Amino acid sequence: MRTFPRALTVLVVVAVALAGPGCRRAVKPEAGGARTVEAGVPVGFGSEARDAPEVTWDFGDGSPPRQGARVSHAFPRAGSFQVRALEKDAVLASASVTVVPRPVLRAMPADAEVAVFFPRLRGNVEPLVGFFARMLGQAQTRQALEEAPLLSLVLRELRGEPRLVDPEEGVGFFSLPGFEGTVALLGVTDAEAALEAVVEELRSGGARVVGREPGGSVRLERESGTPMLLFADRGYLYLVVPDSPEEAGGDEDDEQQASGRIEKVLAQEGGTAVADEAAIRARITGMSGPGLSEQPLLTELRPKVGAGNVHLFARAEDGDDSEGIRGLWAALRVEEARAELEGWVASDKSLFAGKSGPGSELLGKAPADPIAALMVSMPPEEMTKLVFGAPGSERRERTLLRLKEQGFDAAGADELLGALRGDMTLLAYFDAVAFYRNFFLGNRQPEPRGTLLFQAGLVRSEPVLEWLTGRLKERGQPYEVLKGADATRLRTRVMDQPVEFAVSADRLTVNGGESLGARPSGDVGVALRERYGAQSFEPGHLSAMVDVGRLRAELEAPKEVPGVSPQQLPVARSLVGTLMDQLPPVENVFIDFAPEEGGGRFRARAELRERSR
Repeated sequence: MRTFPRALTVLVVVAVALAGPGCRRAVKPEAGGARTVEAGVPVGFGSEARDAPEVTWDFGDGSPPRQGARVSHAFPRAGSFQVRALEKDAVLASASVTVVPRPVLRAMPADAEVAVFFPRLRGNVEPLVGFFARMLGQAQTRQALEEAPLLSLVLRELRGEPRLVDPEEGVGFFSLPGFEGTVALLGVTDAEAALEAVVEELRSGGARVVGREPGGSVRLERESGTPMLLFADRGYLYLVVPDSPEEAGGDEDDEQQASGRIEKVLAQEGGTAVADEAAIRARITGMSGPGLSEQPLLTELRPKVGAGNVHLFARAEDGDDSEGIRGLWAALRVEEARAELEGWVASDKSLFAGKSGPGSELLGKAPADPIAALMVSMPPEEMTKLVFGAPGSERRERTLLRLKEQGFDAAGADELLGALRGDMTLLAYFDAVAFYRNFFLGNRQPEPRGTLLFQAGLVRSEPVLEWLTGRLKERGQPYEVLKGADATRLRTRVMDQPVEFAVSADRLTVNGGESLGARPSGDVGVALRERYGAQSFEPGHLSAMVDVGRLRAELEAPKEVPGVSPQQLPVARSLVGTLMDQLPPVENVFIDFAPEEGGGRFRARAELRERSR
């Protein structure tokens, strides 16, 4: 039995030895295993255990070491870092940390109603700045950037100044339910320095600092008296800007402005709260989870549209599903001289009641090379909503009132509204010879000269003819009536230009301006589709284009004008060229919308030319 006391004695001796100077630590520091974290988001190292050792933590990112058993650290930028727990020069524990950029959508609240954002600065901001510099000029573009407080930091990045923003993270703007204003955010690498830089920018623009709060937030006030709040959170700088009374209220009385400017219902246990700027800050800093990045509607819409330099997301307000529109997602892609927008509108209901409108007869055979074209093709009841407003709407009521003032009773107005077939087409042509002739031999003003062709399909012609006749009489406009076997024509003059309205059993045609007899005719619709893409300007589409390049070519084409001396024409052409150079150098613009299953797709494109030096 003497073995047990001896064993107990040995155990006691060993325990004393382990607790003594021969064994320095009972618990090693916990660096954790290899992990991936987001820039700007705090991550913990060490242990909260009672016997956890106090050590020096080196994070490997150039930031000052920290002392403690348990520390929290946010890596300011993306990269790979070795975190070490040190005691003097001895490494007691280490861990590899991979830091990735924090996506801008994860920094926006999940209930944001509208969000416009660059996914990241690098590779996205430069093309957009270049595009607008080419369109508006370097000076105006730079001024616009400098006047936007957070974007001024982006401008510094582009100039290569000391880096305050994170080029791998994003910049954006969003709105929240019930908050009448905008929140801007920007990914930064040095939150404190970036915050002070923005404060100085705002001060130079006339704002004043009215207070600083714990946590580093800064309260400011614009010259108009509108408050602003600037703060940093997890690698992003936020600027909360309520709408000014002029923006938010207009003609509302003071009580409505006070209650409606910054009220917001917050989901809180026990009731609601007023959302001033501090409440918006609490909402943002208290976020957890993926934020807007995994919002169900956004996740559903993303595959519908390709990637872009800038994205737009918007969703219907809670409870607003009267039209069945749930939201939209769009991407803007920018090159040096070209910008393309593609988007998708999500709908619970089939747009245009799932029906397609008739095609355009005018586009099938029309004079070539219009400088502008518009085609609307949709079911007649949807056409009526577009032109006159939805039944029961204020716009429809105003339209009916105007028609009544023009001598139409309710029954006559309904007949007019129901006379449209669902297709309308407008083509515009420029006549340079007539333009220069008027400039030298007419009223000597640089007035546009050319032709407008308009055609609308009809299901009944009588209400349209009655309305046109009544309008001409009401205006005291002299006109001539020519009745033919196929159509009734009303001829008059507007702005000293001949105009003819032709009303047949199935269409209204308007021809105004110079004669187009010398132009070759053909299928203009085919030419437009070849230029702007398949399915544009087809049945069921709303398509439009403006070709400024064609206008310039028309202006430069005439070599002689009857009655104008050869010496005068180059002078006029030079003067007109100078006037055109004062306009943005847009070459052409195109837009298109068409319903598809589950919603509708829209596209837009703008191309620029080289600016004259």
